[in-house]
Amino acid sequence: MASRVEAIRRCRDAAQVPEERERVVYFRPRAVFVVIGILVSSFIVLEIVWLSRHILTWIFIALFLTLALNPAVDRLEHRIKRRGIATGTVFIAALVGVALIGWLFIPILVDQVNNFVDKVPSYLDDLTKGRGRLGFLQEKYHLVDKARKALEDGGASKLFGISGTALAVAKGVVTVVLATVTIVFMTFFMLLEGPAWVERFFSLLKPASRQRWQAVGHDIYRTVGGYVTGNLLISLIAGTLTAIVLAIMGVPFAIALGLIVGILDLIPLAGATIAAIIVGTVAFLHSIPAGIVVVAFFIVYQQVENHILQPVVYGRTVQLSPLAVLIAVLIGAELAGVLGALAAIPVAGAIQVIFLDWLRHRRGEPVPETG
Repeated sequence: MASRVEAIRRCRDAAQVPEERERVVYFRPRAVFVVIGILVSSFIVLEIVWLSRHILTWIFIALFLTLALNPAVDRLEHRIKRRGIATGTVFIAALVGVALIGWLFIPILVDQVNNFVDKVPSYLDDLTKGRGRLGFLQEKYHLVDKARKALEDGGASKLFGISGTALAVAKGVVTVVLATVTIVFMTFFMLLEGPAWVERFFSLLKPASRQRWQAVGHDIYRTVGGYVTGNLLISLIAGTLTAIVLAIMGVPFAIALGLIVGILDLIPLAGATIAAIIVGTVAFLHSIPAGIVVVAFFIVYQQVENHILQPVVYGRTVQLSPLAVLIAVLIGAELAGVLGALAAIPVAGAIQVIFLDWLRHRRGEPVPETG
């Protein structure tokens, strides 16, 4: 009797255990086509961006110049109430300023570059024979012998062919001229039509969210525009002071080297260090005291720039911590080289503005006035 009861209980427990069924995942054909369409569209967009990377670079440079000139245009427009006249006045003034600087410094720059080119053979001769301040490169590291062997192996024969070089130079000149003209016109039209484009974009938004995104756009413009203006000012200070110190120490090519420092100083964090290495090397080639003075100048100036000038610019405009600046610059340089490093801080500042707005919106805080 007990065994029969136990058998009935086992049968009942077995009946209560559900049978394992095979799971089948079903995708709708529409979902599959949507995923394929997204992948194909992403590939096409990335391919277009890669093919038009030079044009995008021109647009970025024009936007950079626009943000630098737009505060002056806004102030003049506030007085005369005419955007077109204000844009034309500031734009012509900027062109005249650039032309005046070119008229003053380009002849000196060309003369210094020519003198440098004339001295290059003597530098190379000293290097080849192991003489001069660069002679140790041949004496200890046999740099000339290694370069000569590479040339004999034909590693650079195609690269430095006469026809290839002439074609590359001609193409480069045409590209520079075309890029300059294009950037000038894009800058002018961005200054002239930029506010209208922004207002047209905001008019497409719903009235409930329009005020919020206008405040976000105003904060982004203040952040990016302030950074661009401050960065240009810092680079101008760096280049000018470097040229003055080099001229006092009698180092040749002072104007040209100051220009190089001003350009490289636009690159956050690493630009000033690269400039110091280049200029310090040239100064040591001139004389040991000049090299010591120039290196000491760069050490002092970088401390002033890092602890006084840059905190004023980054603290009042971008408001990013030094760690965030470093991470942004490294990521930007990895993605797009020098231009990526240059644009990294403004982009990081814009992302920070959007994130802070998202936090305010989530907490239900009121939208700040744009003024």
